[in-house]
Amino acid sequence: MADRAELPPPPLLMLDLDRRNNGGEEIHGSPLMAMGKDPDTPDGANARIGKPPRSVIRHCVSTARITSSTDLDLDIGKLSFTSPTEVRPGFLPVFRSGSCSEIGPKPYMEDEHIRIDNLVEHLGAPADFPSPGAFYGVFDGHGGTDAASYVRKNILKFIIEDPYFPNCMEKAIKSAFVRTDHAFADSRSLDRSSGTTALTAVIFGRTLFIANAGDCRAVLGKRGRAIELSKDHKPNCKSERLRIEKLGGMVYDGYLNGQLSVARAIGDWHMKGSKGSLCPLSAEPDLQETTLTEEDEFLIMGCDGLWDVMSSQCAVTMVRKDLMLHNNPERCSKELVREALNRNSCDNLTVVVICFSPDPPPRIEIPKTRVRRSISLEGLHLLKGALDSNV
Repeated sequence: MADRAELPPPPLLMLDLDRRNNGGEEIHGSPLMAMGKDPDTPDGANARIGKPPRSVIRHCVSTARITSSTDLDLDIGKLSFTSPTEVRPGFLPVFRSGSCSEIGPKPYMEDEHIRIDNLVEHLGAPADFPSPGAFYGVFDGHGGTDAASYVRKNILKFIIEDPYFPNCMEKAIKSAFVRTDHAFADSRSLDRSSGTTALTAVIFGRTLFIANAGDCRAVLGKRGRAIELSKDHKPNCKSERLRIEKLGGMVYDGYLNGQLSVARAIGDWHMKGSKGSLCPLSAEPDLQETTLTEEDEFLIMGCDGLWDVMSSQCAVTMVRKDLMLHNNPERCSKELVREALNRNSCDNLTVVVICFSPDPPPRIEIPKTRVRRSISLEGLHLLKGALDSNV
């Protein structure tokens, strides 16, 4: 092969994205307290109280409150715990979170959410409880607030009281979703026909478990890249449509049986058969397990009011930029909600942002695209000859 003369590559280009404010305030999500006080105040303070009329259009509204320990009636003393996953020494996440909810253009607020940055402190758990641990959830209600409120108060209890907890988290979480659904159906004081989607994040050490039933979404920010950790359960999704039709249901104009715009939900018992029977509307979640690394910077959890008007990558880019400016997850969640409203979201909005480090994201060094131009020795001689002949 002929020798080649190569031009030297250009130097690396440093993209300076570091515009953080060293005076930025950090907001740490408080653990749930047993004093009946709600650490989170809904940003949608003007949310009207009442039950909306039933229609085929989903209602999505969020009262965004953190659950008090009286809501989560847990008997921790009766449980024995072992670590679900052996965590290798080295990187361990530090959890801090912020949230924001707005009623948006809807007449009613039906969303709920929960965030617990320190499960051990919140629950008063024994020493062998998996640590560090955190729990987060977003519940997008429809047909009233009963289902979303019930799930927010009870789903963590069903998870940690499950016999498979914590040794087999996948079974424990999936079982907890179904048991929560059945317990809601048995509650005589609540409207069984109300329903809710459910998105939860359980974190022990470096292991993150995302469970989703409905169209809320969890997105991981990994050094600026958006990694979707949940699947939107829409009736017109191919896999969901096949499941629905196999169980005797139908999808009409994007709605399950012409009534509901999600294929999975807790509640909505007017659309389900007897407990334990298979039906087109399922409460069983999809579950994604992820091992967190130093590159995993934050997690965004939001209802469909956010994702209907914003891509996952756009949300991650916004949050990363804001964290570099002020390192405040609470402000990041508010910025996402504000941007969604500016983009004319027609739904209620609930967003939770969870950071895995006390520090802001680092600058990203992006190498400039290197285009190598090379020419063989023979070609170089031909070019030289052509240039000389033109002189």
